[in-house]
Amino acid sequence: MQKSECRGDVQLRSRAPGNYNQRTPASPQIKHRTAVQRSKSSSAASSPESARKAHPRPSDKLNPKTINPFGEQTRAPSAFAAVYSKGGIPCRLVHGSVKHRLQWECPPANLPFDPLLITLAEGLRETKHPYTFVSKEGFRELLLVQDAPEKAVPLLPRLVPVLKAALAHSDDEVFERGVNALVQLSVVVGPSLNGHLKHLLTSLSKRLRDKKFKEPITSALQELEQHGGSECLIIIKAKIPTYCSICC
Repeated sequence: MQKSECRGDVQLRSRAPGNYNQRTPASPQIKHRTAVQRSKSSSAASSPESARKAHPRPSDKLNPKTINPFGEQTRAPSAFAAVYSKGGIPCRLVHGSVKHRLQWECPPANLPFDPLLITLAEGLRETKHPYTFVSKEGFRELLLVQDAPEKAVPLLPRLVPVLKAALAHSDDEVFERGVNALVQLSVVVGPSLNGHLKHLLTSLSKRLRDKKFKEPITSALQELEQHGGSECLIIIKAKIPTYCSICC
């Protein structure tokens, strides 16, 4: 009797539910998923792009990215960039060993100011190379031609709002280019700028609170007074009461 009971007990244990034979089919799938996850994580960690992000090269700081006007753009180009890429600006940047310069397709004296001068003024708001250099240097050189006053004065109603946008820009370098362009224009058109000056002085007054701009803005106001005369001084004092006249 004892032997038969032992045999029956062994048979019941072998038929009990939850044995290892029922759980083993799931284990290969789990191993496969784990292997796939490990291979993905290892490939992502070893990719060249992730390695560059983790360890930036010294040349990335020395050679910042510049705009290729003829390459594909990730976003819509600005008005100036679009005109420049299509050859609408009759000059190109020439890289020199010491400094850059512009090469004009024809002498600037033979070029019409409308709309070229306005387009160059719009480019003052650019923040990428070569647009920054082409716009500021092109604007300056165009105003140096002999008959610049009679060509520039009729464009003031359209030119002043563009300069105002540059002076109101949040970028410091854009603002500085706007100030320089305003002084260059004042030298050329003289008192003709007085009627439009009040629209430009608000931005100068706001930036005057910044210590780093106090000296260049004061110098610019003195240039405006010198070329605009006594009427210009009245306009400046109305917007910036703290301004001290060069005649004092």
